Amino acid sequence: MTEAVKRELYDITVLMGGPSKEREVSLLSGAAVAKALQEAGHKVTRADITPRDTSALDRPGMDIAFIALHGEFGESGELQQLCEERGVRYTGSPPRASRLGMDKAATKQLLLRSDIHTPEWMIIEKFHSRKDVDRWVKEIDPPVVVKPVNDGSSLDVYICPDAAGRNEALEELLDTYGRAMLEEYVEGRELTVGILGRAALPIIEIVPSRKFFDYKAKYADDSGTEYIINPNLPDDVARRVKVDAIKAHDILGCRDFSRVDFILDHENVPQFLEINTIPGFTSHSLVPMAARQLGIGMPDLCDRIVRMAMERQMCPSA
Repeated sequence: MTEAVKRELYDITVLMGGPSKEREVSLLSGAAVAKALQEAGHKVTRADITPRDTSALDRPGMDIAFIALHGEFGESGELQQLCEERGVRYTGSPPRASRLGMDKAATKQLLLRSDIHTPEWMIIEKFHSRKDVDRWVKEIDPPVVVKPVNDGSSLDVYICPDAAGRNEALEELLDTYGRAMLEEYVEGRELTVGILGRAALPIIEIVPSRKFFDYKAKYADDSGTEYIINPNLPDDVARRVKVDAIKAHDILGCRDFSRVDFILDHENVPQFLEINTIPGFTSHSLVPMAARQLGIGMPDLCDRIVRMAMERQMCPSA
């Protein structure tokens, strides 16, 4: 990167809000990003964008859009596709990587071709017969995790200790989403790795006060969740976690930044859970927390993401 590019400031629209269940978190992320970019010297416009109102993409004079939407529309590829169709530069992963990252089953299926470990899983659809479902679910013994295939922030995630709880959770999620993931429950340490560019940020271990790192544990001020940066891990295990995170990021075709979540099982094998192509930027968020450990504050972090995207020439992506 040249000194001239470093000194250049941009007209940036921070896109936030959206239609998903993570809307409120997105508004917090977007506000934090906008404040950071202003502190970095950029001209910033905040825009609450939805599928019904995409006029923010047509704002005259805009150099780039910083996408801070989580979940449906923002993280699932639609907004990225709109940006490409309108010739708008934007931060983060392209449409295909966003779609894959949002779909937990598609991500896990793709990673099976690598040596990344992931808990066993199956997808149950609402149209599947009761007889088939009753037969299939016996392949993964309780305790099991039942969760949406496409939502984030640990919304509607259930750890079910027995068959009755599993069946109740499945029924609820199928009524709400039409499909659900049934996943092997792996007990162990919760780890997450942020990716900036193509480099792994420090590992963070999450020690929730609740049963697992659910929505309240992530965002409530009084959750009691503990975050351990650079946790005590054997060197080879720490290297493997970071290598697997970067590998998952690359296999999906992600770019600029992401966050990869793992469970470290009792044999010290990292088990991939999911990738977040637009992780949070709130006061509780883990990518900014890990970046700070390296001396990268929020203004610098957001500025780096913008400059990575600005250096990239617009080109159609799948």
